[in-house]
Amino acid sequence: MQDRFSAGRILREALGGNAGWRPWRRNPEPKPRYDVIIVGGGGHGLATAYYLAKLHGIANVAVIEKGWIGGGNAGRNTTIVRSNYLWDESAAIYEHGLKLWEGLSADLNINVMFSQRGVLNLAHTLHDVREGMRRVNANQLNGVDAEWLDAPGVKAFCPLIDISADARWPVLGATLQRRGGTARHDAVVWGYARAADRLGVDIIENAEVTAILRDGQGRFDGVETTRGTIKARTGALVAAGHSSILAAMAGFRLPIESHPLQALVSEPLKRLLDCVVMSNQVHVYVSQSDKGELVMGAGIDAYTSYTQRGALHVIEDQMAAACALFPMFSRVRVMRTWAGIVDVCPDASPIIGATPVPGLYINCGWGTGGFKATPSSGWTLAHTIATGAPHPLNAPFALKRFETGALIDEHGAAAVAH
Repeated sequence: MQDRFSAGRILREALGGNAGWRPWRRNPEPKPRYDVIIVGGGGHGLATAYYLAKLHGIANVAVIEKGWIGGGNAGRNTTIVRSNYLWDESAAIYEHGLKLWEGLSADLNINVMFSQRGVLNLAHTLHDVREGMRRVNANQLNGVDAEWLDAPGVKAFCPLIDISADARWPVLGATLQRRGGTARHDAVVWGYARAADRLGVDIIENAEVTAILRDGQGRFDGVETTRGTIKARTGALVAAGHSSILAAMAGFRLPIESHPLQALVSEPLKRLLDCVVMSNQVHVYVSQSDKGELVMGAGIDAYTSYTQRGALHVIEDQMAAACALFPMFSRVRVMRTWAGIVDVCPDASPIIGATPVPGLYINCGWGTGGFKATPSSGWTLAHTIATGAPHPLNAPFALKRFETGALIDEHGAAAVAH
């Protein structure tokens, strides 16, 4: 009886009913040769395939996923969408993504549940205030909506926040991006998968890549998988968390580390938090899902690892931070915790573009910014693959910047967990 009204059932029906569950062709047999192979069936890989087919007419594409669609980081994030980054290059690509988010449900013909409820970044110290005002000014100069709220303004926007002077972490103000908010991660992945499938893209699940093939001239020539050899003239590595492993298969190294990024959700509660609240100083961010769960995250586990658990102290720290900001949360029970594996570049900015292997491109290093960048990441990588040259939005994020030193250092510049 409960399933009659469950969100999962409603979404399944919206995607085409329960038959077969997945709304795309089930694991088509690979063709002898594709124009493009995309390794990684998460949001970024599927978005790349979709925009290749829709915007560039390249539909002879295979998306290869070692597990199932949406079973990796795409289903393990905290669903926050915003574009209030400090540096010009970051603001441009994330703002382009936010504009795509605003029309994504109509574009994919599925409700991705994008809710522009507003994102607050709290300031607790004079340094926070100065950094926040600097970022607001930088955002406005780049055409990104941003505003500074004093403490009463914060209280008016989010009544749940205690602004009293004797609070453990007094709130001195906050930045606000009203167009920011949340979306439903699995709906985004399934939406891109269904839309790409309808344009002719093959989505091949349960096919782990075991080798990357090169021809006699050293160009990319395809991949070896657990389902056999799949050939293509162009390839793209879009497997968050395992990019360095794939790069090693292709014969080059990446300046990234892989870390667990942990989060948790509480038991479902009645609606009490109508925006996203982030605090870099206390180090936690909190929102409330449509099901009523409090969704909490913070930063990465400092230890490099491929485990999808991470260390318990990370969860303890972010729960303590949430209770410091919202003492009432101390009575709420944790329902589940998890971790995704994220690639982290030294400058906390992504890599999107060509690799040392001709015909092979890569998209990685988003760290904690991956979900919000899903549309713009796929859009820019599709342009790069189709034209053979980067778009102005992703040109600054080339791998070669680590040779020249032209880094885009977003560490600590764009709120908690970058």
